[in-house]
Amino acid sequence: MTVRIDGGSLTIEDVVRVAREGELVEVAAEARREMERARAVIEEVLGGGAVVYGVNTGFGKFADVVIPEDQLDLLSKNLIVSCCTGVGDPFAVEVVRAMLLLRANSLAKGNSGVRPIVVDGLVEMLNKRIHPVVPQKGSVGSSGDLAPLSHLAVVMLGGGRAWYEGELLPGAVALERAGMQPLRLKAKEGLSLSNGTQAMTAVGALAVYDAERLADTADIAGALSAEALEAVPFAFDDRIHASRPHSGQLTTARNLRNLLQGSELIEGADHGRIQDAYALRCMPQVHGASRDAIAYVKGVIETEINSATDNPLVFPDEGEVLSGGNFHGQPVALAMDFLTIALAELANIYERRTERLMNPALSGGLPAFFIEEGGINDGYMVAQYTAAALVSENKVLAHPACVDSIPTSANQEDHVSMGTISARQAREVLGNVVHVVAIELMCACQGVEFRPRKPAPPSRRVCALIREKVARLDADREMDGDIENIAVLIREGRFLEALAD
Repeated sequence: MTVRIDGGSLTIEDVVRVAREGELVEVAAEARREMERARAVIEEVLGGGAVVYGVNTGFGKFADVVIPEDQLDLLSKNLIVSCCTGVGDPFAVEVVRAMLLLRANSLAKGNSGVRPIVVDGLVEMLNKRIHPVVPQKGSVGSSGDLAPLSHLAVVMLGGGRAWYEGELLPGAVALERAGMQPLRLKAKEGLSLSNGTQAMTAVGALAVYDAERLADTADIAGALSAEALEAVPFAFDDRIHASRPHSGQLTTARNLRNLLQGSELIEGADHGRIQDAYALRCMPQVHGASRDAIAYVKGVIETEINSATDNPLVFPDEGEVLSGGNFHGQPVALAMDFLTIALAELANIYERRTERLMNPALSGGLPAFFIEEGGINDGYMVAQYTAAALVSENKVLAHPACVDSIPTSANQEDHVSMGTISARQAREVLGNVVHVVAIELMCACQGVEFRPRKPAPPSRRVCALIREKVARLDADREMDGDIENIAVLIREGRFLEALAD
């Protein structure tokens, strides 16, 4: 299949297909017509001698500087090269591919005034797998992601660096080898390519897709821990959750009831407890709240990926070019900080269940650290240290980046979003959470195996999948590979697939 872009119908699933699976992209015919109509307005402005910001003026603090017509092409090029100021490690290829797609889709909406050939260039780089090197750091999230988007666009002009067929090459060489010619920008096109939120939104789209699946995996891990700890099941009763009907809470409670159905460990428990600690009893409330947060973030990202986010914007029906602020990343910044907090909270409760599983004072008869010859062996003791370290790191990263603002462009741009930092932090926390839940799954599986009765059928399938990758721990061994093997299963959605039948 091919993903067709028209500026208004792209989905997060489309972004994942293009970014991770290499799906081909094409521009819809109706989008070409809209781009041509908008470009005609720009040409009319230029022909009429009007002064319009971003079309024939300087940028930012230089907005009052009128640029002669014979220098407008150079103005567009200079804006791109002058904004190539990013530093730090480059974004992953999947993020760069998502950025290319989202930038093309936004311009294809027909409000930016670029020629269709500009969008064709972005799409051709995607389809020929020319992947620009885009440093992660340097964007304040207003006027959009200037530095990252300029590093993305400069390759299309023959500058920068890009990966092509496994080689890191100068941009011009990558284009030549792929059979592409460098593009010469016209008036306003430099601003349209650099002005927008597509770096933070690309990171956000991939992160929220993964977060949704991680929320489902959270319930699977929680159910397996509940069985290993012989949890009291009344806390998941549908009547309790119907009395406080938050959507995520209802979903998690229902998932837990389904996952625990037929569990001999739960049904045959004889520990005399009336209720459990919060890490077990409040799974629907805690997991569910994160689910609701993820759903909110998804809504923001779905809107943003189909939005026009540069400035000024062109409205062909009225023949007007209006200057505004759709480049401001605040909607995405707030959402990504919220996602970071929601994910960090999931990790907090994962780690508390892991501690409860391994602590003989809390586990209800399980061997300390899941090892029978303790002392000579440490078992899973230090795996919990790793979970604790990751949870602590998350607490630092969960400080919202969007509450900060440092003015730029001589105070013309006096409030900025820091949204790309928010998005990068969310992606980092997501990676940490995957490893924390991997540790819980490994420990809960081993805990279940120490119990004499059988777990529920879903848990048996989960444990079988774990045992395909990680052997039972009967004596100390290096476990970093074990943790990573389970993390890969989580990232690939294998636990969800195992229970989908």
